[in-house]
Amino acid sequence: MESIWLIPLLPGIGAAINGLVGIRFFGKRLAGVLASFMMGWALWLSLVAFWELLGDEDRFHQVTVASWIPPIPLDTVDGIGSFSVDWSFTLDPLSAMMLLIVTGIGFLIHIYSIGYIEHEPRGGVARFFCYLNLFCFFMLTLVLGSNFLVMFVGWEGVGLCSYLLIGYWYQKKSASDAGKKAFIVNRIGDWGFVLGVFLVFFTFGTLDFRAVAEAASHMPVETAAVGFGVISAICLFLFIGATGKSAQIPLYVWLPDAMEGPTPVSALIHAATMVTAGVYMVCRNAVLFTHAPMVMEVVAIVGVLTALVAATIGLVQTDIKRVLAYSTVSQLGYMFLATGVGAFGAAAFHLMTHAFFKALLFLGSGSVIHGMNEEQDMRRMGGLRQYMPVTALTMAIGAVAIAGIPPFSGFFSKDEILFRTYLHHGVFVPDKVLWGLGVVTAMLTAFYMFRLINMTFFGAYRGPAWGHGAEDHGHDEDGHGHAWHGPHESPRWMTIPLVVLAVGAMLAGFVGVPIAFEAVWPWTATIEHFLHPSFVAEGAHAAEEAHHMSLLGELGLMAFSVLIALGGIWFAYRNYVERPEAAERLAESLAGPHRVLTNKYYVDELYDATVVRGTMGSAGGLWTVDRQVVDGAVNGTGWTTIAASWVSHVLDKYVVDGLVNLTAWLCGEASYAFRRAQTGLIQNYAFVTLLGVFAFVTWFLVAR
Repeated sequence: MESIWLIPLLPGIGAAINGLVGIRFFGKRLAGVLASFMMGWALWLSLVAFWELLGDEDRFHQVTVASWIPPIPLDTVDGIGSFSVDWSFTLDPLSAMMLLIVTGIGFLIHIYSIGYIEHEPRGGVARFFCYLNLFCFFMLTLVLGSNFLVMFVGWEGVGLCSYLLIGYWYQKKSASDAGKKAFIVNRIGDWGFVLGVFLVFFTFGTLDFRAVAEAASHMPVETAAVGFGVISAICLFLFIGATGKSAQIPLYVWLPDAMEGPTPVSALIHAATMVTAGVYMVCRNAVLFTHAPMVMEVVAIVGVLTALVAATIGLVQTDIKRVLAYSTVSQLGYMFLATGVGAFGAAAFHLMTHAFFKALLFLGSGSVIHGMNEEQDMRRMGGLRQYMPVTALTMAIGAVAIAGIPPFSGFFSKDEILFRTYLHHGVFVPDKVLWGLGVVTAMLTAFYMFRLINMTFFGAYRGPAWGHGAEDHGHDEDGHGHAWHGPHESPRWMTIPLVVLAVGAMLAGFVGVPIAFEAVWPWTATIEHFLHPSFVAEGAHAAEEAHHMSLLGELGLMAFSVLIALGGIWFAYRNYVERPEAAERLAESLAGPHRVLTNKYYVDELYDATVVRGTMGSAGGLWTVDRQVVDGAVNGTGWTTIAASWVSHVLDKYVVDGLVNLTAWLCGEASYAFRRAQTGLIQNYAFVTLLGVFAFVTWFLVAR
């Protein structure tokens, strides 16, 4: 565990080597193998650290790498405090789980990328793997950071790397625009995160997570009766940061556009790294949030509304990656719903299962796109299971998992979230409303995921023709100058990670089997018990929410959620396999709602009309004020100074210098008269002297 600092360092070294050397000298395969090797090494160290943590009684270990910021006197609520930060990492159950997710899923995505990105230019491949390694370096820094400031370095780093990866094809305007959109929207959320960090230090005098949790545990819970206090303000600011990073209402709009990046990027951002950072941050500060129940209710409401809105938009999307993008937004909403009702363990559990099946689905969609000559429109697919059986089977497993069908992983984590939501007593909303919205979202999830599966792999083939006899000769080449011979299975570099992830999507849920099955499964709620110390202050015991429900009632809720999911699957099969024309008739009969959903509730247009144009208009107005008023004042001052200097020059030249020159001239002219008296002859001087004496004597005599 003393070597956990190496875990983020290894992909950082890989990024440096590929970025500084690989772009010029490495071949495509070498760049990918190097990046994958670094991630594999980091995965091995993560497994070793996880194993050692299991044998640690405290299940907490902190490593200080270096002293980062020396003590600085800063104001706190208790007076002047000492602000100092160490570059330190913490290994506890929550960070250990995240290490395995980031390094494990990240390693598989790196392996997959070797086959996916092989058509790019040599230098572009090295640049791509440099960005991937750098992304993992910052994400690992984020999850291992023992204080807010180290986390913030990773937080901002993944934001930067998302910009680089989403805009990897920078020649493509839509990709560069999507990268800028992700970067700017995340900066809006980061504003809230930074304010929260400032307020944390001002309130507690420290930024260390454990010290903050310890101090907060001794403060009163800010219920509605107590009022909205400083802890509630901190949590609200932190949640604003989480809405940006984890794409929640109103800052979710960047995530669907992130599909402009390569598919491995989508899988890395959506499954294992960036978008889960907000959920991780809330779970890391569970003690703070449990002392702010009003903010937790806001978190739950925003989460369930995000889940529902994103699921409804996903119903009508035709781009295979955009369906998965809105699915990610929806599933993140589920995770925030769990944190909002106090089920932090369930949220982390769903984060883990989601990493498996969402990475599987994204990489599977990339395999489909690869085999379909870069085609992403599901309306131009169909019947692909006969051409790419491995991709079809693994993606079907991922779809069953996300739909919540037992015994696949998504069932266990999603059922736990719905169960804990059912038991929750709302502060602002009536009981069971959040649960009802969650159930509706579960049904929609099952429908749109199997709509994707059915439109892609079942029915008749609707894609472009191929071969010499094909009418559509524009598709005879694959976009890279190579002949395209129709849909085909992807190479093993791509299919082996799919198989591994499919196994994870099937089995990962068994670490969190509900307590209702304790008679047949001895290790119930294992993951929640394992994660428990990360959600309480040091030495404290969690105030677990009591399960006031009979075994029969709990099993009934499970059965109901499964039936709802099966209903969504059946409806998708009926409308897209048995009677595909029914889906078209339904869309025509509901043209208005269908148009609204197709245009994503016009949220982008609303933001463009208000925020974007308002900002641009304000910027234009400020530019006008700057040009006319500020620059006018500066330029006016300049011209006034020039005019004053000209007047000063005239006065100096013609008045001051004139008087001086006139005096000199007068003196010069007068000198001619005086020079005439200076003859140099003694007799003249004697004569003048005699005249003077005569004049004096005369004046003296007359005056007398």
